[in-house]
Amino acid sequence: MLFADSGLSDASISVLLAIWSLTSVVFEVPSGALADRFSRRSCLVASGVLQALGHAAWVLFPSFWGFAAGFVLWGLGGTLQSGSFEALVYDGLAANGDEDQYGRLNARVDTIELISQVPVAVVATVLFSHGGYELAGWVSVAVLLASSVIALRFPEPERGDEDDDELGYLATLKTGLRASIPIRRAVLAVALVYAIDAFEEYFTLLAQDWHVPTVWVPMATIGVPLMGAAGASLGGRLPFRGWVLFASGVLLIAAAWLAVPAAIVLLGLFYGLYRFVLVHVETELQHRIESDARATVTSVAAIGSEFVAFAIYGLWVLGSAVAIGVMVLVVALVIWRRQ
Repeated sequence: MLFADSGLSDASISVLLAIWSLTSVVFEVPSGALADRFSRRSCLVASGVLQALGHAAWVLFPSFWGFAAGFVLWGLGGTLQSGSFEALVYDGLAANGDEDQYGRLNARVDTIELISQVPVAVVATVLFSHGGYELAGWVSVAVLLASSVIALRFPEPERGDEDDDELGYLATLKTGLRASIPIRRAVLAVALVYAIDAFEEYFTLLAQDWHVPTVWVPMATIGVPLMGAAGASLGGRLPFRGWVLFASGVLLIAAAWLAVPAAIVLLGLFYGLYRFVLVHVETELQHRIESDARATVTSVAAIGSEFVAFAIYGLWVLGSAVAIGVMVLVVALVIWRRQ
């Protein structure tokens, strides 16, 4: 909404999101190798600081280039978090012989992350009403810096000595691609499914397009993350079903076709089913990784998702949510056949 209200078109917003993805493509795998080689906890600390700087750039320079700079910083911070967090959690569980609990813990983390969007939506509404985008932006900076302080207290299990040879971008990428066929399938599943989450960036714009006043958009979409949280929670308890992602695509197409405020309910159902599938594919990947390069392999999946995310941005410009719903159906069929 900040970008749209600053005068940017849908095409310009998609370009900004593409810059965000391109930054991740370039730095995703090297950042995973950095986490594997040195400290995953330190990567998480740096992630919060860089993302805070990105949000500060948006507040200080509310223009296309200011937003672009913010997305580059946010992208850098995101790559340091991607892979590092999953590896830190999984190896922490494995150190105590509890790696079989990763699925439920991953689902719990996703659930908490999504539920937290509810009080954030309320706070965002209050902040926007009293201080506009500027006040909301500076509070976001403070929260991100606080996340870095919290990350400093994360325990990090000891690992064996690393190879003295430094891994460059191509060498690290080859390490991930040389995984066994089962791991490659899991990597592909994560890349395809996780990329769909790029569509979440457009939820507020959808609400506006569906005739919800700007000031009420955070409250109107509050049920979407709640449905996502419910889906993620069930993902840690119920077995995977191939048809679930296909059903979510059908719901998204129906919501886009209706294009009224009530269609946000269908959008929430879509997101809940999608999050159910995401928990399963992410957990399956972590269970299949057997090497010490856990963050690197996870980053390979993340870099694949960034390439697929470009299709999301392009489809938004060309055909909006209906086209993205069709893409979800295609991804669902690919994942279904590979199970």
